Amino acid sequence: MRYFNDWPQYVSVAEQRERAMKELARLRKGKRPVAPVTIDGNAIARSFWGKAWCANLERYSDYASRLPRGRSYVRNGMVVDLQIADGKISALVSGTELYTTTITIAPVPAARWKAICRDCTGSIDSLVELLQGRLAKSVMDRVCRQGDGLFPAPKEIKLSCSCEDGARMCKHVAAVLYGAGARLDEKPELLFTLRHVDESELISGAEQAPSAPAPALAADKVLSGSDVGALFGLEMAESAATPVAARGGRERKMPSAGPAKLAGRNRTKRKTSASV
Repeated sequence: MRYFNDWPQYVSVAEQRERAMKELARLRKGKRPVAPVTIDGNAIARSFWGKAWCANLERYSDYASRLPRGRSYVRNGMVVDLQIADGKISALVSGTELYTTTITIAPVPAARWKAICRDCTGSIDSLVELLQGRLAKSVMDRVCRQGDGLFPAPKEIKLSCSCEDGARMCKHVAAVLYGAGARLDEKPELLFTLRHVDESELISGAEQAPSAPAPALAADKVLSGSDVGALFGLEMAESAATPVAARGGRERKMPSAGPAKLAGRNRTKRKTSASV
């Protein structure tokens, strides 16, 4: 039995922020580079890809009680380091102490990726257009489609945190998941890194299409940021712009619920972790 006096002492948001800043300053004195998640304003993500990542998370109603705490943590600067490499998000989150969080994401199955590339053939004119999310609605619908699109389903995600919270998604994990969405604003190509796919293959599909001039996309055919919620069939909770040795961290599986490498760059040789 756990008695009242055993519960951790309450720490105010101001104290938590101060603690996070101290942890960040300490980490920066070390040899390892750190990449904190900084949110300007209330919106966690502002780009199409960042918003779509967050919207995908919010499909999972089972996390209704945990996601708000995660949003609060990431907005308050508690994610003091976030790194993205192939199939993995590694982060340090400041709380009562500094916690290690690891999120592992399975590769997109080869057959599914081939189907996505095939369905998008001739519809993507450039890598810039792809990463900026300035694509036909039909392409975005396909890439973001639940179940067989690019975004991971719960069964493709494993969660681990060194905190003592027994929940499958603790507030530290939720903060890191939202932090990844904010990082996609800066580096949308990291979504493809996470899913172990080569985004240039979507462009290659376009190059294999007939060489007729590509028609300009009409304004009503391009998905604007405000349409992300509708694309995912939900109401966004907000408008969107924006290593780790753990002490006994537990692996948690999310319960069931409910695209660019530069030309000439070989993803298989990419061994350096990308900052998120």
